Amino acid sequence: MTKVTVCIGSSCHLKGSRQVVEQMQYVIKRDGLGEQIELSGAFCMGKCNSDGVSVTVNGARHVVNPGKAQEFFDDVVRNNAVRP
Repeated sequence: MTKVTVCIGSSCHLKGSRQVVEQMQYVIKRDGLGEQIELSGAFCMGKCNSDGVSVTVNGARHVVNPGKAQEFFDDVVRNNAVRP
């Protein structure tokens, strides 16, 4: 299972973490990936100075712009998903 954690702390919230979460939830549901991808939130991941929302995929840190959340999901999350 691929574990995706999105920072929902105040700094990332102001940078659009809600939109990132909503877009990822939509794609996971639309594409039936609920058995392969675990999406969760975490308060402050300690990267408040970054230019986007902090996201980890299986522990690897990334910075995601809400306008590129779909592209990030396709390029990074989907490529890390364990296939049955």
